[in-house]
Amino acid sequence: MADRDFTAFLTFVSPEAVFFNGNEPLRDREVIEGAWASFFEGPTASFSWNPNVVQVLESGELALTSGPVRDPSGAEVGRFNSIWRRDADGQWRIVFDKGS
Repeated sequence: MADRDFTAFLTFVSPEAVFFNGNEPLRDREVIEGAWASFFEGPTASFSWNPNVVQVLESGELALTSGPVRDPSGAEVGRFNSIWRRDADGQWRIVFDKGS
């Protein structure tokens, strides 16, 4: 987000991902792409996030990241929770994402 690189962001989103917009699920990377594109417009990010919780299954196939979401001033305005899957190509991609 800070680098304003939407193409790079999408490489971490599974083609079958589900991101939640409130309680409304956004299914598939193309739908998520349409919903998130505006967050990457302009010279500065409207929010940022970083994980402070990371857990990986012993199998190494699924992981959870969670942490604060901050506004441009650095104030915490929410929390994100993402479930990641390691795909056959070895790349970790988000399969579920929900903020609160």
